[in-house]
Amino acid sequence: MKAVELHHGAATDVGLVREVNEDAFLAAAPVFVVADGMGGHEGGDVASTIVVEEFGRLADEGYDPQRGAEVIASTLRSCQRRLAEFATAQRRPRGAKRFRVGTTVVVALLVEDDAEPKWLLANLGDSRIYRYAKGVLEQVSVDHSVVQELVDAGAITEDAAAVHPERHVITRALGTLGGVGADYFLLPLPAVERLLLCSDGITGMIDDSEIAEVLAEVDHPRDAAERLVAAAVAAGGRDNATAVVVDVVGLVDENFYDSSASG
Repeated sequence: MKAVELHHGAATDVGLVREVNEDAFLAAAPVFVVADGMGGHEGGDVASTIVVEEFGRLADEGYDPQRGAEVIASTLRSCQRRLAEFATAQRRPRGAKRFRVGTTVVVALLVEDDAEPKWLLANLGDSRIYRYAKGVLEQVSVDHSVVQELVDAGAITEDAAAVHPERHVITRALGTLGGVGADYFLLPLPAVERLLLCSDGITGMIDDSEIAEVLAEVDHPRDAAERLVAAAVAAGGRDNATAVVVDVVGLVDENFYDSSASG
């Protein structure tokens, strides 16, 4: 696969309400992940960490870029197995019949399609992936949530969804709340100047117009990620907030990924 030069940065904050940061992220080109451990679930921070660890193996050991969807699906299954093992281990000493643990996940992976490098994106839950190109911000992922289903059915508007009492109820996730059936999106590199992966602690506090403004004004991806997280905290910080920003700089001649460019 042709090598792609990437610059990236990430930031996370526990926010102003939660005591534990249940978000986790991976920014290790060419693998990027944000996972949001299920709020209110025991071990949500463990769940998101498991996801980052499993996808971290791809960054460390490599993967077949021509089998990207299989690679992601296999890694998600590994996450699911570890989550089930963790839940079982927690139930035994407590004598409990149930122990709930889960996490959302969004993934961006460089793959090869028709002999060209492309982004393969995947999501489970309501963490999001956006692309920014030519001054336009577009949400690529589709939330797996109750309110998104209502929007899709025409029952409520996007504005109503933003304040709906069930806006945080998700319909798909890793762990006990769902299987590993992620949605996948394949994007050519020219269609993406910047990628943003973020937890709902960002999108639940600031709207798309503010996100677009930050991505347009802040050059360095690390600074952009930090600005987005800071804005979410300043807006109330009701949840953990995490952002990973990735810039596609261009193709390079040698097989080299600029994984150190996050600063």
